[in-house]
Amino acid sequence: MPDIAILDLFQGVATLVQADPLILIGRVALMGLGVLLIYLGQRGVLEALLMIPMGLGMATVNAAVLFLPGGKTGTLFLDPLASGTDEVMAQLQIDWLQPIYTFAFSNGLIACLVFLGIGTLLDVGYVMQRPFRSMFLAVCGELGTLIAFPLGVLMGLTDKQAAATATIGGADGPMVLFTSLILAPEIFVPITVVGYLYLGLTYGGYPYLVRLMVPKRLRAIAMPPDTRRAITASEKMVFAVVACLLLSLLFPVAAPLFLSLFLGVIVRESGLSYFYDLFSNQILYGATFFLGLVLGVLCEAGTILHPKVLILLVLGIVALTFSAIGGLFGGYVLYWLSGGKYNPVIGIAAVSCVPTTAKVAQKLVTEANKNAIVLPHALGANISGVITSAIFAAVLVSVLKAG
Repeated sequence: MPDIAILDLFQGVATLVQADPLILIGRVALMGLGVLLIYLGQRGVLEALLMIPMGLGMATVNAAVLFLPGGKTGTLFLDPLASGTDEVMAQLQIDWLQPIYTFAFSNGLIACLVFLGIGTLLDVGYVMQRPFRSMFLAVCGELGTLIAFPLGVLMGLTDKQAAATATIGGADGPMVLFTSLILAPEIFVPITVVGYLYLGLTYGGYPYLVRLMVPKRLRAIAMPPDTRRAITASEKMVFAVVACLLLSLLFPVAAPLFLSLFLGVIVRESGLSYFYDLFSNQILYGATFFLGLVLGVLCEAGTILHPKVLILLVLGIVALTFSAIGGLFGGYVLYWLSGGKYNPVIGIAAVSCVPTTAKVAQKLVTEANKNAIVLPHALGANISGVITSAIFAAVLVSVLKAG
């Protein structure tokens, strides 16, 4: 019977013991962070659908490092750095998540599927009823993108890397994934992971910022009764078609996302109940689940400990913080212009994490005044934020890709 060393038998422990100190600390820290994400998701502090699979994937991939042929270490999940036809084909036959990564993640397909599902949930009537206020707030909610881009360049990133990271300020996960794939494929894994980690924190973190910037008496403002007529389904479909064609004509680089989003809107409004059920449930939740799982697995310490990750972490939090501040500033502008009748908390919904920030706005207003309803206004800003984040990302890609 052959002699079996304990460390050869338990290779996860062996690779941990033999790892460089930085990798060892990183693996242990990421395992702990993964467990924390599961806990916060289960408690409802973070988005459970995304954070629970992401957290378990993150913890598991950093525990399950083993020895591979050639003296290398790795996992049996996926290899995001595989390049060349032969290497990719080999990984497709070995790593069980490699097909999802290769055929749905690294080409942006999963981002389009999520956008398609989100489109089925969007009632563009909220935007059409109050277009100018909604779009004004949405533009204000891109302040973080505008600040993070030049700041990233000053911190040593290239123009394309800084632009891809700055899109985190739009608080739109699929958009971050799609933009980073085009502009900065060499670091799109850490950009996307950082972006989604921070997006998961908006639900828990933004309420503190709102309470800091908006006093309770203003959070309690009840919006005047809405006397606008209801927007018909036909009008919403016309809006979706015109918006899709116009935006695709102006920014064809983001046309896959525009098509996915507005196709979802049209499915919702056209009465195609079978497609609506498919896209709003199985497709959206399935894509989001595997998006979270793949992102978690991509958080293997050897991959995520990129020299530029600290810069990405700083830029990400700056982008999301200033986007929220910009949205609230826009809310204050509308409050002053309306003579004190507009609730400035609605501005936080301009950060387009649909529908999280709209729910945050309503939750905070309800805490201050149980009879105040701002959700229709918040959803208008929220949906406009999705469109605006796509436009800002498309402008950055169009300008920098040609450069």
